[in-house]
Amino acid sequence: MHIAHLVHRSAQRFPDRPLWLSPTQAISYRDGAIRLNKLANAFLSLGKQGDRVAILSSNRFEAYEAYLAAMNAGMAAVPLNPKSHASDHLFALSDSGAHFVVFSPEYAETLASIRPELHGGEYWIEIDGGFDSELSYENFLSRGSAELPQVQIEPDSLAWLFYTSGTTGKSKGAMETHRNLLTMVQQFRQTLLADTNEFDVMLHLAPIAHGTASVGLAHLAAGAAQTFPLTPSFDAEKVFELIQELKVSGSFLAPTMVQMLLQSKAADRYDLSSLKNIIYGGGPMYVEVLKKAVQTFGPVFSQIYGQGEAPMTCTGLHKSEHRLDDPVAYSRLGSAGREMPGVMVRIVDADGNPAPTGTPGEVTVRSDLVMPSYWNRPNATAEALKNGWLHTGDVGYLDEFGYLFITDRIKDMIISGGANIYPREVEEVLLQHPAVAEVCVIGVPDEQWGESVKAVVVLQEDQSASSEELINFARERIASYKKPKSVDFVASLPKSAFGKVLKRELRQPYWAAETRAV
Repeated sequence: MHIAHLVHRSAQRFPDRPLWLSPTQAISYRDGAIRLNKLANAFLSLGKQGDRVAILSSNRFEAYEAYLAAMNAGMAAVPLNPKSHASDHLFALSDSGAHFVVFSPEYAETLASIRPELHGGEYWIEIDGGFDSELSYENFLSRGSAELPQVQIEPDSLAWLFYTSGTTGKSKGAMETHRNLLTMVQQFRQTLLADTNEFDVMLHLAPIAHGTASVGLAHLAAGAAQTFPLTPSFDAEKVFELIQELKVSGSFLAPTMVQMLLQSKAADRYDLSSLKNIIYGGGPMYVEVLKKAVQTFGPVFSQIYGQGEAPMTCTGLHKSEHRLDDPVAYSRLGSAGREMPGVMVRIVDADGNPAPTGTPGEVTVRSDLVMPSYWNRPNATAEALKNGWLHTGDVGYLDEFGYLFITDRIKDMIISGGANIYPREVEEVLLQHPAVAEVCVIGVPDEQWGESVKAVVVLQEDQSASSEELINFARERIASYKKPKSVDFVASLPKSAFGKVLKRELRQPYWAAETRAV
């Protein structure tokens, strides 16, 4: 069993249902499976099983098709995030030794700028091919046989090489196998997406190099259609238009995207009643934002917690638990849910010993979800995988009912006067202030306390607040030692290609003159 078989299985069961869907086009599962075979066999005609296929593209069905076809050929997909810098692409392409590079026209110039420095990349395949020196995607696909590729794909074969966002240094390639990804799909289908079927439509809004491709696999297993935005940039009103027109039922959204939809204030002008499953994750979703989202879009949100080293489904919080009218359920909205089937989550202290219930420590995970290693990084692998457990680098605790509360990344924790302060707790409080749109809390140097708490705040449009007002607001709601000592106001927060706030970048100016970084 391998990931691409999900498409063939659904093609057998729902041959006439749409696989790829847009307002002007529909490609059925039957025809989509044939295209997948043709592209896979075209890859094999110029390469071999085990090669890597890099994909750099805007969100469009051909890019996701290439991702699946690589796996159909027994090769590994290497999705590159369009929001990343050219140097990041150069590193990932060189590090992975990609044999094929599939790209959309928007990135031809970017790739051309790094090709002289690149080792590898034998074949360049352009979607909507425009350059004579490149292979045209459709022409390349037409070369291949429509028959199933003659390859033997093992469960532990490499399926996807996921490069981490590199917020703390050079990216590492997490080696995700077919076993890892199929475990994830089965967990989605048993829990958060159990009600997904062949009449559903998934809208891919996040880059397909991110979690949306993984959630899409669970929709493929159900025979659901996949659709992509009409514009490359995130336009909330266009999103609502597409949901209404195609009766979109599901999507994967980063928390920042949920905020953008809420800030547009256009939702009430569209029929969004088809929505039933929005999976969110990839960063902290603050309770105040989630509350507004449920009030606006209804009880359609489910949370996932995972990372590239253990994709998507370590824990989950089902949409049925996103209740605003139940005090117990409401208190758990700040959690990441509970273990998925086939997953063990354990909190450990600095010495690797299990931490008591309610005590913060490092989140560790054991499951068939967990990658076997990083690509060509034995030292990093040894640091992350210890005695069969993945050490996530996240700080959290488990309550008595097994709900996981993520408080921070280990490196983000602030130690002020010997006390541990978790920025997320302070951020959650400040977001309750009506003038605050976004906030990031960091530790900055303090002669007396070692570190002090600073809040970096983006205000809502047409709203104002002073530093003193926000500090007093926090003082009234949390222990005084946790409140910000200072507040900076900015127009926007720096974010990675995956939408995560770059705390390292925010911290750097304050620590530049110091001999230590904590």
